[in-house]
This record gives sequence, structure tokens and C-alpha cells, in this order.
Amino acid sequence: MRTRTLALAAASGAALLAAVTLTPAAHAGPVRAGADLKEGSVSAADLLAKVTSCSQISNGKYRTDEETSATIPVCGKNGAVFWKADMDIDCDGEITTACNEDTDPWFQNGTAFETSAGKPLNAEKLPYVVVPSVSSIWNFGDAGIKGGGVVAVIYNNKVEYAVVGDTGPNRIIGEASYATAEALGIDPDPETGGAESGVTYILFKNSKVSPIESHSAAVTAGDALAKQFIQNN
Repeated sequence: MRTRTLALAAASGAALLAAVTLTPAAHAGPVRAGADLKEGSVSAADLLAKVTSCSQISNGKYRTDEETSATIPVCGKNGAVFWKADMDIDCDGEITTACNEDTDPWFQNGTAFETSAGKPLNAEKLPYVVVPSVSSIWNFGDAGIKGGGVVAVIYNNKVEYAVVGDTGPNRIIGEASYATAEALGIDPDPETGGAESGVTYILFKNSKVSPIESHSAAVTAGDALAKQFIQNN
């Protein structure tokens, strides 16, 4: 069984530089898992080859769970930050069949970042990543990371593009939505699922998907940003 804390913090309001914004014609539907998942044209191997070493930008390291020691740094690259951790399941936000008070003991009906209509994100349908709340360890806003920013999540040779959708405990890292886990073939159960290790999160600086709830926009922007990331590192 995986362990999560009850904390849910507000997002940083730090002002950021100009963002890469992409607006789609229509919103995407639900994401479903598949053994041959491939989003975009950049391979997991090509992305992972650029994050083999860490230039630590965080003032300290994070825990993966409340009971573990702090071993995970936030690392800097040209145009991105990254970390390698586990994946806990975030089911917060809109109440759905998979994500509600009955399925998730830690369920909260809000997310730090909201849809274009001002509603909580749908963790069951939208791939999103949780960033640690601002602390003395690291301020994600100061690093050019914002709500709706594009993230490449890599696990078991699969790449899933997601957005920054929620904030979590300020000393724990490694969490993503139900839909992110499902798409990567990870058990998405918020109480017993997740991955113990082996997940790489690459967050592209000064990027933003609009509207945040469009997964198709995240994939399109993510593919372009991943190509740029490989070229510049």
C-alpha cells in the first residue's frame, strides 16, 4: 500500500517569463492505457539519454513518501527541470466513478490549478503531474514552472505528455493523476496503486497548455518541446 499525506497547498503566484502556449481547436477525450502507447515522435530512450546526470537546483532533496528519507533532488537542464522518483496516484479534483471519497481515502474535491471554466481538473481523464508546494527546498515558479506547464512522464519505455495540474506536500515528490498512471500501464488505484520507482518527470520551462484540460494540446506542445530539449542538451 502506498502512503500519501493529507496536505494540499495553494500554487505559487510568482510572475514568470513569456510562456509557450498552444490552443487546440477542440478538447481531447479520455486517455486509455495501451501496451503500445506512443505519444509524439520522440522516444523514451532519446529523452532519458539527456537526463543521465543531475545538476541539482533544489536547496535540498525530497522524500518519495512520508516514511522515506530525502533522496530525490530537482535537477536543471537547458529548457527544463527533471526528477526521477516513484509515482503516487492523485485522484483529487472532479468527482468521477474512479475518483471520489469512496475510492480514495485522501480524496479532495479541488486541484491547485483549474479548467478554463474554473472547475477542478478531472484526474480520471486528464494526465497531470503534481509538483511540491513552495518551500525552502524549491520554488517551482522561480524555475519557470507553472500550472498548465507541459511535462514528459517516462516509465517502462513509454512517454506520456501531461500538464502541471496540482500541488502536493512541500517535502514529498513523485505524484501524478489517475489518467497519467493508467496511460503508462501503472496501477492507477489511489490507495494501493502507483509505481515504487523508475518514473522520470521532465518539466519544460515557461510552457503552458491552453486550455489546461486539453490533452491533445499537451501532446502537440510536448512533442515540439521534447525535440527542442534534445537539440539543446
